[in-house]
Amino acid sequence: QMEEALGDSRGNRNYEYQSASPTVVDEDDSMSLKGKTVLVAGANGRLGSMVCRYLLRNHPETKVLAAVHYIGEDSPTSRGYGRLSYEVGAEDGAGSIGAAWSAEDRTASFQYVDEMKDYNLQNLRVIDVEFLDPVQCNTVMEGVDSVIWCATDFNGNQPRAVSGLNFAFLFRAVAVPDKGRVEIEGLRNILGAFKNAKQSKEWSNALQSSVKSESKAKNDPINVVLVSVAPNVFEDFETPFGTFKDQKRQGEELLKKEFPSLSYTILQMGQYNDNFVDENLDLLMEVSQPDGDISKERRRKINRRDAARAVGDALLNNEISGKTMQVWTAER
Repeated sequence: QMEEALGDSRGNRNYEYQSASPTVVDEDDSMSLKGKTVLVAGANGRLGSMVCRYLLRNHPETKVLAAVHYIGEDSPTSRGYGRLSYEVGAEDGAGSIGAAWSAEDRTASFQYVDEMKDYNLQNLRVIDVEFLDPVQCNTVMEGVDSVIWCATDFNGNQPRAVSGLNFAFLFRAVAVPDKGRVEIEGLRNILGAFKNAKQSKEWSNALQSSVKSESKAKNDPINVVLVSVAPNVFEDFETPFGTFKDQKRQGEELLKKEFPSLSYTILQMGQYNDNFVDENLDLLMEVSQPDGDISKERRRKINRRDAARAVGDALLNNEISGKTMQVWTAER
């Protein structure tokens, strides 16, 4: 349905992709994603899937761990892998399927083609995880160097259960209220698991020479990039768990206050607009202010592909580490 709605005006255009020129990295003092593993939370969402694509294409020596909402045969809230598969180009290969009436040939086959060699799909691993279950979160964080948080229960400023008339999500929110909110409890579970895994890794590294450990830490990317929304992009919306804006701000605050050992960047995006805002525009950023200009912030827009670029690049931008930045590309 998604592809039908988009029509011919917009596709993943994987066939047009050209590999980015390799970046010369100073191994001594430059932040790098080489040999790192990045977990993308909410990888089957619209932005999360584009972030995965951006990392795979522009950092061919980086492992991407695509964490998607728990998917099982009996999961009423399952969203599937379709959007992620579409964005990263996993559907671009040569496939065939036998006739349905043939008992012998009623099989489907798929194979990669040469055009897919720069997609770096060998670096992608997809995992199912319920962010509201701390036990599951602990099981997926081993070996992770950075976390990009794109997961959300909202579509715009409305809960997905309301905006999409998704009764399964509504049922989960009402029938199991103790599980909490993805924006807050889910984020806390992932960050807690990440902190524990990181401490275990540091203890292990302490057995090695101090010089090697210091050099490694110096080159490490930002630990956490939290994707949020600028305070005045949307009107507020009441939910059983608090308002939309309150939940977004609470998520940002818990990252800063409850996990001081993790380096972070918070990116408050302008309103997403993939139809009337071009791609590949210059990224505009400024430090977010609590008393920002409401009318100005509501005019700020960004195409999701440029938002994905901002997110991926933030991992290696020490100048915005520890800051909350508003990001946009155009004003409409």
